[in-house]
Amino acid sequence: MLDKLRASDAPAATLLIRVLVGTVFASEGVQKFLFAAELGAGRFAKLGLPHPELLAPLVGSVEILCGVALLLGLLTRLATLPLLAVMAVALVKTKLPLLAAKGAWALAHEARTDFAMVLGLLFLLAVGAGPLAVDARLGGKR
Repeated sequence: MLDKLRASDAPAATLLIRVLVGTVFASEGVQKFLFAAELGAGRFAKLGLPHPELLAPLVGSVEILCGVALLLGLLTRLATLPLLAVMAVALVKTKLPLLAAKGAWALAHEARTDFAMVLGLLFLLAVGAGPLAVDARLGGKR
């Protein structure tokens, strides 16, 4: 089963998507620790998320670990799943209220990065890490 998770026939250019998505998530995770009041527990509390002092560091850690896994191409498909869950919560808690309050154009503007990250994650989930990845070196290349 692990071999199937690592397997990929994706082109080498998949590295570009991994670098983009992995860097954004790893950076956002680090910022949840560096700027806790604005982007971490403080923001989570403002959004009404439960136990923000525990949840924000957990989410930040997931973003860092999974983001680095994407950068390395290590268990890439598996690493996309928690990040997709993080994005689902973020979209529901931040973008649906925006849609209700300001309409579709405001949503389109404010959610462009969110949508790009979700599509990047779905791409990596579908195709895997590609040949320039730890997964390929560990025998996941078909």
